[in-house]
Amino acid sequence: MENIIEKDDKKPPGLAVKVSKHLRQLAKKSKAIEREFFKSDEEDIKDGFKDPLVEDEYEKVLGLIWKYPKRVLILMTKKCASYCRFCTRRRRVDEIKNSCLTKIQMEDICKFLEKKSEISEVVISGGDPLAEESELIYFINQLKKIKSLKIIRIHTRVPVSNPDQISQKFYESIAKIKRQVVYISVHFEHPDELTKKTIEVIKKLRQAGAIMLSQSVFLKGVNDSFEVLEELFTKLTFIGVRPYYLYRCDPVAGAKHFQVDFEKERQIATRLKAELSGIACPTYVIDAPLGSGKIPVALGFWGKCEKRLVDFEGKTVEFE
Repeated sequence: MENIIEKDDKKPPGLAVKVSKHLRQLAKKSKAIEREFFKSDEEDIKDGFKDPLVEDEYEKVLGLIWKYPKRVLILMTKKCASYCRFCTRRRRVDEIKNSCLTKIQMEDICKFLEKKSEISEVVISGGDPLAEESELIYFINQLKKIKSLKIIRIHTRVPVSNPDQISQKFYESIAKIKRQVVYISVHFEHPDELTKKTIEVIKKLRQAGAIMLSQSVFLKGVNDSFEVLEELFTKLTFIGVRPYYLYRCDPVAGAKHFQVDFEKERQIATRLKAELSGIACPTYVIDAPLGSGKIPVALGFWGKCEKRLVDFEGKTVEFE
């Protein structure tokens, strides 16, 4: 069996353990990957938010989150190839039947977008849309017909979690998109994830015409050091992936043990900015709780930084 799902009936309910064969093999040699994907007793501490980004309040059509004026987030599926233990959407991710939007629901989203010409960008996420490849291909084939859409962005971790899962048909479907620019953002946390298979997937996506980005999260015990992130971001640029965002871990219930001390994060991010090439250094942001959105953090070049920020709507918010 490629993926194994485990539940512990003796513990309080939470995110199941689902790890691909690919990651299980890597975890035998990498403590960082083991910590990312295998449950620890620390998850049983449930302080934090169930929905820290308040996404559910911005859902306009089933699966469509509209928070920012000109772009929308589409949660296409609840399924993933493997479950990250720090998942922000652990409240949604599961293996229940009908976890993916139906074709009718996808078409409803397209009808909504056709009426909202101010929306120029869609971000397809989940779960992981590439965990439902045939459905994703159908969806992007519908989206690419919408004239007002200029950017189709796909967020995925499948190139890391199960690279063998991606078929030639997906690469071909990306290559056929001519009206929009296609961005694919892959979630990377540690250099050990950059295997030969993963690098080959990145190469094929680039050959298909996708612009490659990466997103990463500061994680205690995984990548909370300058050396690890410097290696990761440098190697990503060498294979044609532009590091895009470096996040503070969201205060989601069951995952707060991954949070790194804020000042330590800021020191690391400052050093990365000072020493890395500009194309190798992502923007360090906090996706502030209660729906305030992604807010860039002032680095050490500007002195002290308080845990009080102003969001994209001009509202003052505090974070942990």
